[in-house]
Amino acid sequence: MISSASEPSLDLELPDQFDVLVIGAGAAGLYAALCLPDRFQVGLLTKDTLSLSASDWAQGGIAAVVASEDSFDSHIADTLHAGVGLCDRAAVEFLVQQAPACIQSLLQMGVAFDRRGNDLALTLEAAHSHRRVLHAADTTGRAVVSRLVAQLLNRQNIQAFSNAFILNLWLDPQTGHCQGVCTVYQGKILWIRSKAVILATGGGGQVFAQTTNPPLSTGDGVAIAWRSQAILRDLEFVQFHPTALTKLGAPRFLISEAVRGEGAHLIDRQGRRFAFDYHPDGELAPRDVVSRAIFSHLQRTEPDPSIANVWLDMRPIPIETIHHRFPNIIQVCQQWGIDVFHEPIPVAPAAHYWMGGIATDLANQTSIPGLYAVGETASTGVHGANRLASNSLLECLVFGAQLAHLEVQPSNHDTQAAIAVSAVTEPNFIATELKRIEVLRQELPRLIWQEAGICREQASLAQAIAQVEHWRQEFAQLSLSQWVLNRPIGQSINLDGAHQQATLRLWSETQNLLDIGYLILKSAAFRTESRGGHYRLDHPQTQTEWQVHTLVQADRLWKSPPLASDES
Repeated sequence: MISSASEPSLDLELPDQFDVLVIGAGAAGLYAALCLPDRFQVGLLTKDTLSLSASDWAQGGIAAVVASEDSFDSHIADTLHAGVGLCDRAAVEFLVQQAPACIQSLLQMGVAFDRRGNDLALTLEAAHSHRRVLHAADTTGRAVVSRLVAQLLNRQNIQAFSNAFILNLWLDPQTGHCQGVCTVYQGKILWIRSKAVILATGGGGQVFAQTTNPPLSTGDGVAIAWRSQAILRDLEFVQFHPTALTKLGAPRFLISEAVRGEGAHLIDRQGRRFAFDYHPDGELAPRDVVSRAIFSHLQRTEPDPSIANVWLDMRPIPIETIHHRFPNIIQVCQQWGIDVFHEPIPVAPAAHYWMGGIATDLANQTSIPGLYAVGETASTGVHGANRLASNSLLECLVFGAQLAHLEVQPSNHDTQAAIAVSAVTEPNFIATELKRIEVLRQELPRLIWQEAGICREQASLAQAIAQVEHWRQEFAQLSLSQWVLNRPIGQSINLDGAHQQATLRLWSETQNLLDIGYLILKSAAFRTESRGGHYRLDHPQTQTEWQVHTLVQADRLWKSPPLASDES
């Protein structure tokens, strides 16, 4: 089993079968694993460590109706309004109504949310009509993930494996049922059987040059599901967070929306609160509106808007509130020479959250039998065209909890035949090919940021699609790609050393990024309107006939039936 330390043992042998495999160790994967019935033998695979995920980076908090002056109806209405007509009302109602029970679950686990006296402290975030966002200072994700990891380490039916990344799903050729995964772990390519596979691999922010996501957010789950013919949904809808730290040499550290909720001002070079020029709610307008306001203002006022920034001024917030609520932001800004008490923070938008993903129902079931998805990897219908602030961690919990109802027939571990590990021809790691893969890894995000970022239009989308198609063909012809893609299905393979595993991870992530970059571009070109996180300069209006989902399966794109008007 797993060790009692904070991470699984690095020399833990990976069994060749489980009842359930969970791929990803953010809030969605961890909570799903914990909620699975304890009669199942569960394997949790993460390509880094249990403490590295986008959830761990989440600052703002978790939205839930826990105050007497708030209501389910209000939270539902706010979520539907932010989603601009593309939310699934039933999914939103389910999300909101299940939220208090999930908060109680976290409290019982020992998550230390901030309090005011005996009551949970609640803050206001953009597009919420009430204070309903629970938080643990400005490191809520870390507080939640750390407690989930602690719980997981005490579960005897769960084994966790770090530095294990997935190459592809393993489908039964006769039934199409997902029967496991192909993974790379400890210098081997292994085929692991499972009665159910749960993808919880997070988003794909690394396909954009500017992103608040950690380096591991390469869209793995969505890409491997697409290659297995799963139905995907609404991939054009990407939320660009308005306020990421923008300073030469610094990572795009997210400055939480809660900062603006507590009273911080967005100002331009002249110190003017320009956001009110674009929306009557100013800094507290929905995220997509604020991001476009900053983008448009920089386009209008700066000679080189691609490298320009505006400023987030925290000085209107009481000093004691800043100390109490935002200690992590204070610390990170200090590391980069910014004193938030005496000067504003340079900020600009960055890709933050992917509303689209693998289409799922309320039980997390995808279009592939035996395959489930949860968290940012999934498209559950709760976010629509634009996610309401602090509904993302909530979605991880509410839909992760649904896995308590998963029904699979436990495997007979005594009789299942083992999979042989074979010695085969070594992969051809040609130095020039590796260099080309590294170059593609750099060029692709710049292209997607430029042509499928905050503002899009048909001509540049078409050019970008042609370029990415060319890159995908080039990538597929690499000798390393040919070796990986033509390996025997079901036959495990020994690699030669850790360097080959690291190279295969670079290869795999680059393949996934090329795939999701292509899918985002195609979906963005398909939707000829502007809505939520998708803005077209050549089609700036929201169109009634586009109150539909964009659906993708293999190379086919199509519209869903029209959504009910009361979802707008």
